[in-house]
Amino acid sequence: MTRLATLAVRPAAALLLAALLLAPAAARAQAKGAAADALAEGLPPQEREMLQLAQDFARRCGDAMEGWLQKQETSPERLLSFLYFPMPKTDPPKYTTDWDKLSDRDVQPIEEAVLGKSAAIVFAVLVDKNGYLPTHNVRYSMPLTGNLAADLVNNRTKRIFNDKTGLAAARSVAPFLVQRYQRDTGETMVDLSVPVMLRGEHWGAVRIGYRAIEAK
Repeated sequence: MTRLATLAVRPAAALLLAALLLAPAAARAQAKGAAADALAEGLPPQEREMLQLAQDFARRCGDAMEGWLQKQETSPERLLSFLYFPMPKTDPPKYTTDWDKLSDRDVQPIEEAVLGKSAAIVFAVLVDKNGYLPTHNVRYSMPLTGNLAADLVNNRTKRIFNDKTGLAAARSVAPFLVQRYQRDTGETMVDLSVPVMLRGEHWGAVRIGYRAIEAK
């Protein structure tokens, strides 16, 4: 069962969060950043480190998608349609989209850079708000073999991770979300996610999964 990490919200952070609903757009953006910083003060060192990585990760993924739009390689309608095309003979089911090849080209290098930041990181991915993962890390994008047990571990790309943890990460619009859960491979993980926005709309999230290092 997934257990959400408990975050201590200080009074100042609570006031900042309330202000998000009342302020103009520019002020909301500033207040949101301040609120995230205030909430982050209550995190352990490893979570603070992962949050900094995730915030930069989300920004870079958002910039990549904005680049596709500016170059007219895809359209906002396609990116926001959340339309998936089933891939035949895949179990668990896999899907392609109108734009996932762009993700393979541009998002995977960003994911790999995050993955290389710490030996504790098991995965670093971009997902849409339905939990669709267009491009996984290289280590989880190995060719399909037909061996279901092996493929479950080695080919996890282009799946919809709509389990409780996956959907919570994908749909959260909080500055960040920390969850502890057990993957379908049996590993116990910490999942830290940060929302990704596309032209003012909530598109999805970045997720960093890592092994907890107990503070001494």
